[in-house]
Amino acid sequence: MQELRESQNDIHREARLLLRAARVASLAVLEEDYPSIALVTPAVTLDGGVVLLLSQLSAHTRALDRDGRCALMVSGPAEERNPQTSPRLSLVCDAVRSEDAADRARYLAVHPYAGFYAGFGDFGVYRLSTIAARYVGGFARAASLDVERLAPVTVALRDEAAAAAAMAAVNAGQGGRLDRIAREQGGDGSGWQVIALDPDGYDLAREDVVLRVAFAHGLRTYADFSSQIG
Repeated sequence: MQELRESQNDIHREARLLLRAARVASLAVLEEDYPSIALVTPAVTLDGGVVLLLSQLSAHTRALDRDGRCALMVSGPAEERNPQTSPRLSLVCDAVRSEDAADRARYLAVHPYAGFYAGFGDFGVYRLSTIAARYVGGFARAASLDVERLAPVTVALRDEAAAAAAMAAVNAGQGGRLDRIAREQGGDGSGWQVIALDPDGYDLAREDVVLRVAFAHGLRTYADFSSQIG
């Protein structure tokens, strides 16, 4: 498979958009004798970290507690009949239990249905720190990525308070625009709200339905959010 020779900015942006939009992933862990794999539901924080809500009753969670080395793969839809034309991103990671309230809040924002069981005693949030990344943008398009470029490059874009303020302003004053955007994304009804915002896009929610909307161009500051939406 040939290495990608196109713009490195485009490659890393493609990978970021794929990761941030992913609502399901495959998690590979190290069992005592052999590797094993499990389906998980990721969320991505402002700084590009992956967070998972996992149960201690699951074998893959106990495996992570013994050895945090793992790998995560997310994929998008194939552009042709051949499944190998689908974009996918593989991350080599170290996983640790997270007690950070922001990690939990980000997870529950994009997976609101998980609020039903997130407080059960056997559940906890795990944060995956990426140490290597490999992106395949389709058939014969592959590249090893610079991990640092999968995360925001400025401190301002890691500011949870600024992101929250920008969301609140848009939700309070632009409800009609949000409903229109949701319809364009396949949603229905009214009352859509922005429930998560990051440098590459935002998530709209109504009840338990969440829609991901990517920006045409990434944000420079969260103050620009209002002007970026349709």
